[in-house]
Amino acid sequence: MRIRIFIALLVALVLVAPAYAKTPPLRLTVSDPYLELHTGPGRGFPVFHVVDRGAEVEVVRRRTDWFQLRTERGIEGWVEERQLARTLTVDGAPPQVARPAWDDFTRRRWEMSVSLGDFDGASSISVTAGYRFSPNLSAELLAAHISGDFSDGWLAGARLLHTLVPEWRFAPYVFLGTGALHVSPRSSLVTTEDRTDQYAQAGLGLRAWLTRNFMLRAEYAGYVAFTSRDENEEVEEWKAGFAFFF
Repeated sequence: MRIRIFIALLVALVLVAPAYAKTPPLRLTVSDPYLELHTGPGRGFPVFHVVDRGAEVEVVRRRTDWFQLRTERGIEGWVEERQLARTLTVDGAPPQVARPAWDDFTRRRWEMSVSLGDFDGASSISVTAGYRFSPNLSAELLAAHISGDFSDGWLAGARLLHTLVPEWRFAPYVFLGTGALHVSPRSSLVTTEDRTDQYAQAGLGLRAWLTRNFMLRAEYAGYVAFTSRDENEEVEEWKAGFAFFF
């Protein structure tokens, strides 16, 4: 019953989730004698193209302190923030180059997290990697290792998340997922077999932006393991950890 309620809630929220609003790209005019384009976002990447003074470039995206630019001829390359800050907008004003902060948090696309928790009395460590399709809707891959007094195990799966109020600094979300749960009992007296079962997962969490690219995440999840025995098993998990976005 609990899983069905979460399924209905998540489906309803997904149907009304807005897409990302498209904003016009920032266009700049090179004011330095030249602008060096690197093949990647770092000093270790070689310079492969030079843009002359007076030429216009378009900011494509940002990665930490590096920006990907596109020239009028369609050539794309990376420049460091300090060099980009010496260019001008097409209106002749210095560009407003902000540090990763609130706007970056609300418009993030990729996110990774590491969490520690309690999985039905056993210790768990989880890793997630996710992508946001819209301010509300995202998808994640999940992997976890479970260690208890009587058994060890792992789980792997995928899930959908819906952030209820994405513009809040402390943003609650609900999620629904499925995957595989593997359990290896620790028994020296009786021979027991390892088993791998499919599971369904539903829960809720809280994502809190801390600073720059870092967040705090806390979650509660309910699992139903579909076993080959007469009854399915229900498991609860609590966990918390840190996440970063880019």
